[in-house]
Amino acid sequence: METIDFTDLKTIVEINSWTGNKDGVDLSGMTMQKWLKPLGFNVEVFHRKKVGNHLLFTTPQQNNASRVLLLGHLDTVFPPGIFEHFREDEEWVYGPGTCDMKGGNFVALSALRNLYQTHGQIRNIDVLLVSDEETGSDDSKFVTRQLAHHYDACIDFEAAGPEHEVVTGRKGVATYRIELTGIAAHAGNNYHLGKNANLAAAKLLIALDALTRVEQGTTVNVGKIKGGISTNTISPGAELMVEARFTHLKEQERVLTTIPELIHQHGVEGVTATIEGGLQRDVMTPSPEQQALLDNFATILGYPLKTEQRGGVSDANIMAGAGVPTLDGFGPFGDGDHTELERASKASFCRRIKEVTAILEHYSQAE
Repeated sequence: METIDFTDLKTIVEINSWTGNKDGVDLSGMTMQKWLKPLGFNVEVFHRKKVGNHLLFTTPQQNNASRVLLLGHLDTVFPPGIFEHFREDEEWVYGPGTCDMKGGNFVALSALRNLYQTHGQIRNIDVLLVSDEETGSDDSKFVTRQLAHHYDACIDFEAAGPEHEVVTGRKGVATYRIELTGIAAHAGNNYHLGKNANLAAAKLLIALDALTRVEQGTTVNVGKIKGGISTNTISPGAELMVEARFTHLKEQERVLTTIPELIHQHGVEGVTATIEGGLQRDVMTPSPEQQALLDNFATILGYPLKTEQRGGVSDANIMAGAGVPTLDGFGPFGDGDHTELERASKASFCRRIKEVTAILEHYSQAE
């Protein structure tokens, strides 16, 4: 197995970049700037006050060559003091982000360094690193969508599958907060004067759950519900937190249209409903354009990449939803992500860096 120096991976893994730690996320981003600028990248910083800054690294475009975006995120899920150290043994590297997705960023960085070392320049390839992917990309998704039309293809560096599968499909996701407002009354003396928000919430929960179509990959889950004041008071207020996931675009449209209409059909007179939220990430589905990208990669590499579809979401959903042919899973294979057992395979890094180097060389050297 080829030997890889993981010193730079260790450096970024040991920077705490929990999404809520803006200083740490920004330090991780500044470290990536320090490494990418010497390769000829210009950087545009999207400054933010509450989350880390988003970073766009750009290179010159050669004539009408295809332009490719490498997509990653800087944040991880562990607050300071929980899981912050890097270690390695013969087969694995361990630490927060080794798999999700500082390891993926390291693959992209290593391939770009290989490219620069061989050719002395990089063209036609940009890199976008966002700061809030782990909490839903609520801020960065607007930046990603705005930039999407500049690109002919996108490669996302989330972790690979166990047989180095790349990801061709991901469920879309929408999240909602539904607030129900009723009228409080004494449950014993004035029951008839109350308007029960808890009853409306219960009826609405059943109606929302009925939107689920498991056979089509659609789920609607009321994951959290709260309401009321006391057992002897008709509830004046209730709240439902809802997540919907979908595998097909038609199902995405059905759910997104139905939920805002459904909240007013709970059947409890005198209870009003309001809703916040909506689509978080578009469904990502295989397409002919995506297949053409896969075929091109197979020609470059001399073999086809295995593929899979996943229920989880990533920023690849956003690019695919914007109409850009997108493939995900170009990071290393690993497991234990989002736990203190997170690790990534050293052999997988070797393979992925080699593959990504070849792919990027093709685009960078296009005339």
